[in-house]
Amino acid sequence: MDDMLLHCRAVARGARRSLLVGDLPFGSYEQSPSQAVANATRLLKEGGMDAVKLEGGYGSRVTAAKAIVEAGIAVMGHVGLTPQAISALGGFRPQGQTSSGAKMVLEHALALQESGCFAIVLECLPSPVSAAITSALKIPTIGIGAGSKCSGQVLVYHDILGMMQHPHYVKVTPKFCKQYAQVGNIVNEALVSYREEVTNGTFPSRAHSPYQMDAAELDSFIGELEGSGLSLAAEAASTASKGSSENNETVVQVKR
Repeated sequence: MDDMLLHCRAVARGARRSLLVGDLPFGSYEQSPSQAVANATRLLKEGGMDAVKLEGGYGSRVTAAKAIVEAGIAVMGHVGLTPQAISALGGFRPQGQTSSGAKMVLEHALALQESGCFAIVLECLPSPVSAAITSALKIPTIGIGAGSKCSGQVLVYHDILGMMQHPHYVKVTPKFCKQYAQVGNIVNEALVSYREEVTNGTFPSRAHSPYQMDAAELDSFIGELEGSGLSLAAEAASTASKGSSENNETVVQVKR
């Protein structure tokens, strides 16, 4: 819960107009209605959120949603693939692919609407199922991997921007995600270049070492070092000053 509050506060500091919805973490709302209300309240009071989201549309999840709504807090529901319960679902698998499965998801969505939710996320569902649920509900639906017939759409921005290039992450990138950029490649190239330049000593150059000493002050400093018996330190300072001069000449030559 504390980790989620940290993320919520970071978003709240930067957001100006957006409706901020904090995701209740696994284990923060399943035990009892009072636990759910207490943690939902923390997301608003300590995290700066406008509303909370919880996963699942059955049993204690619906009870928790209703209790939070009755406490005066706006709740967004979440049905279909619920990531917090992937172990029970058998992994990251699409839901509602059978008639009975689709009907169950619809029933969960209706139950959440009845509990007072103001909107519901539909994740990893066939488009006809999402269309039917959106049509049956009186509240908006937000789709993620659920086709184009939802009221709105959401994606994880790391996926949209192609930020995560590690082979392990690439293997689990959702099939429904469209990458609008390959920012990860650019970031990786920049970091590799930085490491190489630090290793071979070309960074930082004179251009990126802008803080200098007046020649007289430098001579005085070197003299103080020698007078204190720090001859190696004096030699290092003298060598560094010559290196800065050489780097400066190199930069000027390149500019010409």
